[in-house]
Amino acid sequence: MHGLAHGVALREPVRPAISIDGVELTHGALDDRASLAAGWLAAHIAPGDRVLIAGAASLDWAACYLGTLRAGGVAVLANPAYTAAELDELIGASGARLAVAWGDVAGTLAEVARRHRLVLVTAVAELLTHKTDIVMDRVQPGAIAVLAFTSGTSGRPKGVPLTHRNLLASIRTAMAAWRWSHDDVLVHALPLFHQHGLGGLHATLIAGSSLHLLPHFTPAGLLRTVTDSRATVLFAVPTLYQRLVIADEALPAAAKDLRLAISGSAPLSEHLATGAAQLLGRIPLVRYGTTESGLDTSHVYHEPRELGLSGTIGVPLPGLEVRLAGEDGAEVEAGADGEIQLRGPQVFGGYWGDVEATAAAFAAEGWFRTGDIGGLDSASGHLVIRGRSKEVIVSGGMNVFPREVEIVLEKHPSVEEAAVAGITDERWGEQVTAWVVLEPGHALDADALIAHARSMLAAYKCPKQVFSLHALPHNRAGKVDRRKLRASAGSPEAR
Repeated sequence: MHGLAHGVALREPVRPAISIDGVELTHGALDDRASLAAGWLAAHIAPGDRVLIAGAASLDWAACYLGTLRAGGVAVLANPAYTAAELDELIGASGARLAVAWGDVAGTLAEVARRHRLVLVTAVAELLTHKTDIVMDRVQPGAIAVLAFTSGTSGRPKGVPLTHRNLLASIRTAMAAWRWSHDDVLVHALPLFHQHGLGGLHATLIAGSSLHLLPHFTPAGLLRTVTDSRATVLFAVPTLYQRLVIADEALPAAAKDLRLAISGSAPLSEHLATGAAQLLGRIPLVRYGTTESGLDTSHVYHEPRELGLSGTIGVPLPGLEVRLAGEDGAEVEAGADGEIQLRGPQVFGGYWGDVEATAAAFAAEGWFRTGDIGGLDSASGHLVIRGRSKEVIVSGGMNVFPREVEIVLEKHPSVEEAAVAGITDERWGEQVTAWVVLEPGHALDADALIAHARSMLAAYKCPKQVFSLHALPHNRAGKVDRRKLRASAGSPEAR
């Protein structure tokens, strides 16, 4: 990844690379910053050491990320909204030796750094002072580049090691499918610590194209940036498209350059696709992927896209094998639904230090089990997601795992037992919702429980609604029946 970006910088050093809040870096200038960061890091870490990067999207973020890869380090990308407890768990799980942070999260990290003997750098300028030559080929394609984290059903984070080869395979196939070139100008307001936003940065760096990143989304700001930058590609999630539709602000007729609007990270309803198409002048192209497998499927760019395809996730990207498997592990018959399983160069090799989770994640012959249940649309042949066998909630494009939230709620003195599930929501895709069984003598105080969750979790993980029940519904296996919970949300029993 970093080697290709370096090659682009040598060929086209003055070509604009990244612009944030009106401040721009060319590919050459970004490469210079990354080299300085790599020099400093190489003097403080060994190849394979984990480096935590935590801060709002910025030009320094990009330099620190590229510098980490170039120095042979493994980037651990943290959400700057994480609480001290979440950062503590992330550091412990990743074994990070060094952290680079700025903004409010730097103060939060300082609280936990001492417990882990973590070297914390809060003055990013310090990294940009160490000029040295880094041997580019000391990092092998099979080396880990990024250690991403996705929470498991136990509520504890699972590490997802992604190699340089994984990352390149993922973005290159998508770029080919979307006909990405060095002339493209991308606009997005997505976090760089998330796969969707990071993929946009990767495409920009290896194609030699340009990225305009909005650290704070507003409908007017996004449309203004698309117009002023003469953007050709837009990355967004359904939540952002929803806010555009609510604001009812259309792209000016003069903005003729936008050729592709991409939606991912959550399902895009036909109603929302219709509204977005009316405002942008083109139907959003939907793509599908996971933390463990990168970008996997996409609507076909060159075929006429119809609103009838809005419920589908497209076809497999080049080089990726996809199958639908039944409960017996065998491929299902034509027309039947099954678990979406993947195999290809972008798929990770196994969870970080977790043999049991790795064994559970892969079927025979190396098929990765996504946990998503899907089928084929008979008219288009595109994949359709029917539901998830895993319990993940996708709210605003971010993954929320119920057990993590339940553990926090059950720490409140008024709660005997808690269960969390997603309820379909027009704005967020799914709304995090909690049901609690109260301790004797306690009354439901939803605001207090939500505030309690916010003290320990990032805001997007916290419930928007809390109901109380006399008892949680369970299935025959003794597990909480989340379907019944969702059905109870409007019943008199749920208060």
